[in-house]
Amino acid sequence: MVPAASLGAFVLAAIVLILMPGPSILFVIGRSIAYGRLAGVLSVLGNALGMLPLLALVALGVGALVAQSVVIFTIIKVIGAGYLVYLGVQAIRHRNELPREDARAPRSAWRLLGEGFIVGVTNPKTIAFFVAVLPQFVDYSAGGIPWQLAELGVVFVALALVCDSCWALAAGTARAWFATSPRRISRLRASGGAMMIGLGGALLLTGNKH
Repeated sequence: MVPAASLGAFVLAAIVLILMPGPSILFVIGRSIAYGRLAGVLSVLGNALGMLPLLALVALGVGALVAQSVVIFTIIKVIGAGYLVYLGVQAIRHRNELPREDARAPRSAWRLLGEGFIVGVTNPKTIAFFVAVLPQFVDYSAGGIPWQLAELGVVFVALALVCDSCWALAAGTARAWFATSPRRISRLRASGGAMMIGLGGALLLTGNKH
């Protein structure tokens, strides 16, 4: 079990990252604007399901390696921070590129789930968080590292499911407001990119040293 203090700190860190407008949020907003609230919620569910294979890989493999090597931990943290900075830079560079969705084309529930799954399993922000941030909240002296990583990951997925669903419902409700001003999406991407760059820099300077 993860200590209560570590779990509380992890929840705060997870919420901050989840609320940053990244690939999954922009994907969900785009789906909700194009197809409505139900499509947005189905995309959120697919995205959350896509996180589970990443979590399993981290819990079963990376956790054990990190527990045995400070060097590996440092390398992973640097790579994870680099991913976040890269995502932030890309979000700012491509902030004016609008999603090309045909709002008239129907989408089945399974297709929406499948597309959401692909976004979730290939989301670099989630990979970086699972690989570089989860191990920093693990109590290595307590053992059961894979179980602790899995527990933290499940908490993250549940929080992401709730928060992203709120984005989907809000965007679906206000789809006309978003669609009439591409500049709003541009600003959303730019601010999210800046936050991801800041988190990547902070990750390099902080974290579990043991």
